[in-house]
Amino acid sequence: MIVYGINPVLEALRAGRVKTLWTSGRDDDRMRQLLAFAATHGLAAQRVSGEVLTRKASGGIHQGVVADVDDASDYSVADLVHGARDVPLLLVLDGIEDPHNVGAILRSADATGVDGVVVQSRRSAARSGAAAKASSGAMAHVKMAEVVNIARALEELKDLGVWTIGLAGEARMPYDEIDFTVPTAIVLGAEGPGLRRLVRDRCDSLAAIPMQGQVGSINVSVAAGVVLFEAVRQRRRRPLRTSATGRADRTSADEPDS
Repeated sequence: MIVYGINPVLEALRAGRVKTLWTSGRDDDRMRQLLAFAATHGLAAQRVSGEVLTRKASGGIHQGVVADVDDASDYSVADLVHGARDVPLLLVLDGIEDPHNVGAILRSADATGVDGVVVQSRRSAARSGAAAKASSGAMAHVKMAEVVNIARALEELKDLGVWTIGLAGEARMPYDEIDFTVPTAIVLGAEGPGLRRLVRDRCDSLAAIPMQGQVGSINVSVAAGVVLFEAVRQRRRRPLRTSATGRADRTSADEPDS
């Protein structure tokens, strides 16, 4: 995968994912820091023209550096759940195609310690350089699982003991009344159409962010941040609920209201 820009490339270096590094010869403190960091990891930049960088970045603003990095989306849904640091907290992106929204969501995911993001391979911007740049490098640190079918992925999450909470503006349940201390996957739909019907029907519960002003909705990346930080707030204040083995115990958890 190609990423470009100082911050995305530097974070990819820190994550140990850079395979090849190209630079146009920009010489300032930030670039020297990046190149020095690469050198300490045995990676030397290849000097190319600015035109070559522009082509590699597909016209994106590369700031004089482009890198080819290992794909972060080489995990399965089960990997994300079993690899969680504590009680799983996941995101599921249903058809979000705007790379700037995806990048902003990944930035919030990294900031809140999300254990992984599930994306659909056919309709996702999660692997683009534009999303990497919009994430300010967070993409290099967030685990992603690519799936063919989001609805089936939700069924898999349920089988693994994870509650699935879809965000929908018309839902009756306010998001802050959801119990996020249990293993949870927050499901986000694309702006405009929102969650697709099959995906919506597979969610355990639907929740809404109440609007107080004249505008009926907020950007999906903003919504992701709002709900993720509510989950973090709850998990700091209340005991997390898992089984003795670390797997989610769905039989003992109180099922969220529909």
